[in-house]
Amino acid sequence: MLVPSRSPAQGRTPSGDRPHHVMVVDDSAVIRGLLTRILESDPEIKVVSSVGDGKMAVQSITRQPVDVVVLDIEMPVMDGLEALPHLLKACPTAKIVMASTLTKRNAEISVRALELGATDYVPKPTSARDIHGGDDFKRELLSKVKALAAAARRAGAPARPAFGRHTVSRPVARPGVRSFSAGAPQAGRQAASDGPRAMPVNFRPQIIAIGSSTGGPQALFEVLSHLATGINVPIIITQHMPATFTTILAEHISRQCRISAAEAKAGDVLAAGRCYVAPGNYHMLLQSGAGGATVRLDQSPPVNFCRPAVDPMLDSVVKVYGANVLAVILTGMGQDGMRACRSVSSAGGVVIAQDEATSVVWGMPGAVAGDGTANAILPLREIGPYIRKVTTRAAA
Repeated sequence: MLVPSRSPAQGRTPSGDRPHHVMVVDDSAVIRGLLTRILESDPEIKVVSSVGDGKMAVQSITRQPVDVVVLDIEMPVMDGLEALPHLLKACPTAKIVMASTLTKRNAEISVRALELGATDYVPKPTSARDIHGGDDFKRELLSKVKALAAAARRAGAPARPAFGRHTVSRPVARPGVRSFSAGAPQAGRQAASDGPRAMPVNFRPQIIAIGSSTGGPQALFEVLSHLATGINVPIIITQHMPATFTTILAEHISRQCRISAAEAKAGDVLAAGRCYVAPGNYHMLLQSGAGGATVRLDQSPPVNFCRPAVDPMLDSVVKVYGANVLAVILTGMGQDGMRACRSVSSAGGVVIAQDEATSVVWGMPGAVAGDGTANAILPLREIGPYIRKVTTRAAA
């Protein structure tokens, strides 16, 4: 059903812009009502449609385009995965956020939905008590919906990250930040004050460390597809995801990218050419061991509201590998990774940031680019080839 419109006085945000238009799709009327109240507690958001199954969602979005759809997975008539392509066809600019309970089956479906064009996910509360039990769920839902709605409305932005049938546009010029192609890395390039830093002379990466968040799974699939063979260093990844989801993400990386990947376990000794994904609810840290760098898992407090977080991972990587770190910051909200990228750069390592035009949300990579620690700011499709060129050149 369509929810009543707000009064004219409520039809604009404090800045004078129209609110972000959101659709909530869930077969539980209770959950729909609770989600609507949370979303509309922010004056920048208006829930223009609230429906109980995927078929109704497709009919509604055809009549009333929206910026963001919060889409349940398990519903009668038409479930979320079946509805997803129909919603994207009817409203190609909409960002789809999957709402999923934390089960292995639903995590598998959610990651599959991300492959098919969904942009993000939220762990779905199962009761009113779960929703009102703290501010974490409210903060996550509101921040994701607002960031994605802004991205959907941003002029000239790509509809989706590059993966599968989706395409990515060329980068948009941005004052103060320059993008460089993935040609041969230029050792000793003079860094402009408003551009990326010079590539260190004789750089020899011994590890690739990747941080990502919103839109990250799709970006990871694209980047890692170029690193399946010939990469003789370990790859570690912190993607902001809850437990269970990270297990499924690692499995999908193995299948989709033809690279040996697994969720990291405490005591793992890093092996060349293998990919390690930080498990949900744990910071993944590295430490030196007799047989080489090993994984340590840590449940110390969240960093930047996240656990796992990119900053502690990179801090530990620099302690073990020093100047031989290649850090990559992909699409995501916030600025997790920015502080530790300063340490990577100060130690003599290299930092790559995804550019604005191909990021779902240019928060994390934008923070790194704006902080002046990036050696290259690249479109998504050029990051994998760039990493490969740097790494294999160093091994030659």
